[in-house]
Amino acid sequence: MDFASSTPSVVKSIKQRDLLNTWLRLYARQQTAPAIWEYQPARLEEELSDLIYYTVDNSTPTPRLTIQSEGTRISRAYGHTGKGILLEDYVGPRLAPFVMPVYHKCVARGLPVYSVADVDDISGRVVAYERLLLPFLTDEKVSHVIASLKTFCEDGGFEIKNLLRGNDALPRPKLCTVIDRDLFHRAPGRIAAADVVEFVDQPGGPSVTAEIIELN
Repeated sequence: MDFASSTPSVVKSIKQRDLLNTWLRLYARQQTAPAIWEYQPARLEEELSDLIYYTVDNSTPTPRLTIQSEGTRISRAYGHTGKGILLEDYVGPRLAPFVMPVYHKCVARGLPVYSVADVDDISGRVVAYERLLLPFLTDEKVSHVIASLKTFCEDGGFEIKNLLRGNDALPRPKLCTVIDRDLFHRAPGRIAAADVVEFVDQPGGPSVTAEIIELN
């Protein structure tokens, strides 16, 4: 599976962008993924139905991810709950080639990974399946991953029940990307640190430049 390089703007969902921006603010401090206990985005409760938390076992050559919690909407999409189950076993051999490389890339790079695939519901409607993975560190290794999973259908309503298992059509990947450029979040209406601002007293008068230094 090939992964492109992208900026945070690749994520289109407003709610997923909010989750990513919270991660980016923590990342910006030391240019590394934060610990999971530091991650407390606003209105998190509103997103829990679309989130899955994983722990990562790095003791094997290929990292093993275990589901620790699972949103109700995602359980319906897969047809059953999966808490305590290895992700690879949960998705099964048919879907694993489309799912596991995305998670393994997130763990290997320690950076957010975003992917989009088209899937068909039981009535044949095309549904965009948008996945944002956020890594978290313990002792300089990725120990947790949070997945935000969104579904969207241009035709309007669709059937989420068994969306990922209910037919013979496999997911059709549209985008796989590592978010590894412009890893900062600029709050709206603020002047970024180290930006240069020019002041002019009056037309034709001398100008003065000043560098903005942000103190934390």
